Amino acid sequence: MELLGVGVIALVAIAFATVLSPRLGIASPLVLVALGVGASLVPFGPDLSVNPEMILAGVLPPLLYAAGVSVPATDFRRDFRSIGALSVALTIVSTVLMGVVFYWMFPDLSWPWAFALGAIVSPTDAVATAIVKRQGVSPRLVALLEGESLFNDAAALVLLRAAVAATASAVSLWAVAANFVVSMVLAVAIGWVVGRVSLWVRSWMTDVTAATVFSFAVPFLASLPTDAIGASGLVAAVVAGLVSGNGAARRLSPQVRRSHQQNWHTAELMLEGAIYLILGLELLRTIEDVRQDDLGILFAFGAAAVVLVAVLATRAAFVAPLLAIQRHAARRSPRVRPRLRRAIGQSDTATGAARKAARVVRWGQPDLTHHSRVEAVKQRLARANADHGYLLRSPLGPREGGVMVWAGMRGVVTVAAAQALPSDTPDRSLLVLIAYLVAISSLVIQGGTMAWMLRLLKPARAATPEELAVESVGLKEVLDAAVEDERQHLREERERSRSRRAAEADDRADPGTPSPTDAQGFPVSAEVSAVDEDRDHRIAIIKAEREALLDVRALGAFSSASLAAALAQLDAEQIRLEL
Repeated sequence: MELLGVGVIALVAIAFATVLSPRLGIASPLVLVALGVGASLVPFGPDLSVNPEMILAGVLPPLLYAAGVSVPATDFRRDFRSIGALSVALTIVSTVLMGVVFYWMFPDLSWPWAFALGAIVSPTDAVATAIVKRQGVSPRLVALLEGESLFNDAAALVLLRAAVAATASAVSLWAVAANFVVSMVLAVAIGWVVGRVSLWVRSWMTDVTAATVFSFAVPFLASLPTDAIGASGLVAAVVAGLVSGNGAARRLSPQVRRSHQQNWHTAELMLEGAIYLILGLELLRTIEDVRQDDLGILFAFGAAAVVLVAVLATRAAFVAPLLAIQRHAARRSPRVRPRLRRAIGQSDTATGAARKAARVVRWGQPDLTHHSRVEAVKQRLARANADHGYLLRSPLGPREGGVMVWAGMRGVVTVAAAQALPSDTPDRSLLVLIAYLVAISSLVIQGGTMAWMLRLLKPARAATPEELAVESVGLKEVLDAAVEDERQHLREERERSRSRRAAEADDRADPGTPSPTDAQGFPVSAEVSAVDEDRDHRIAIIKAEREALLDVRALGAFSSASLAAALAQLDAEQIRLEL
């Protein structure tokens, strides 16, 4: 009964923190931490002890899955190398360098424990992405930060487990590297399979509520078996989310997708809020434990300050050359695009020739092999041209680099990983407190000054109304072409239907022929049939428009924001008609 009461109070606290944080100008995680600290000061407050594995295995997989579903797949693909560098390479570099810092601050600490602590403070938090996105910065910058926060959590936890295992037995560097690679590869494969199968299962379910309930099991269907074979369950959950999010528009109905979006947003809010409340509840208890330590509270605050400065310096040193490589790639785009356009023009000519060749009949069927190959080459050229245009429209310079560095806040995973340290960890309470202080101070300092930093640096912003207007004209042309093709198809279907109805009318002239009825057995009038047919035709046109938008999304010809808005309008119209 006490636990139930605590849960109800936690839900109320999360709801009010979410509503009040924009008005207070404070990130909601900080409000929740403050509420947790306040609750721990109450004499009759809750005395909770949460199993860290419950957070790692029960909370992080759905959080990362939900984040993966919402990431635009095209933007993720375009910056895949940079996202991989930030989420894997930077995490490894940060783990090593922070391990050196911890070893310097704690001479009695062994190297494996130092590297374990380095892994704990290395991953960034998704809260930064939400803060930056609200400020209207470049979608490319948002995609980089989102992609990084998806995979660096898993990378850090794999390194943490390897380091903890090394404390018990001798482990070679090559063994750790091989385990890391195998863990990632297996996780990606399992996550891909689970994502594809889950889409098929949900497309088969006609009940929206049942499909949504099943979606809550998907991240665990990916993570649990992956963890069981020693791979990264978090990576599997992320990949399952990416696959599900990218394929949902084609495989799932608008009602199912709308239900998933709303319910998963609610689940994210509750799970993330619960972690920060737990952090607030345990903060004072951890401080009380550290008071009995020889080094004391002041040392913990000083060590946290050193670690925070060190992780920011490491991040800045890594981001600078990464952006230099990106600028070099962007400088090549003006030279590459004319060649791509010429190749696309040549492919158009080849496509016409391939269509003529396809008319040659072999064994009673058209020969479409050459035509399909030419179309595939044409699509790859168009995608490459759109990618280079994306690089030119969304450059990454020093201003964007400054935002990327400052947005590297620590949060949920640092807190959860610190709690997962084994009980025999040397100076465990002190080390956990340092990790807590790094996460809290990062959110306070970096999160609290993010708006000011954006005004100071002035990075590239989101698309202007003029740019969106230009894109809307291009999207309208795509939709008009799809509508015209579908209407032509519907006109042909209608002529065939009219012929069929005329034949049925002649049959009904016979007194012995029964009148048409609906599913309940009631007679159906011609007017009702016409209304139903008109509605079905409008829905068919909407589906054709959606397919056209998804095709251009795969090519990357338009921004993800414009395509998402257009798809949302089509979904709303289809839901209205079906209701």
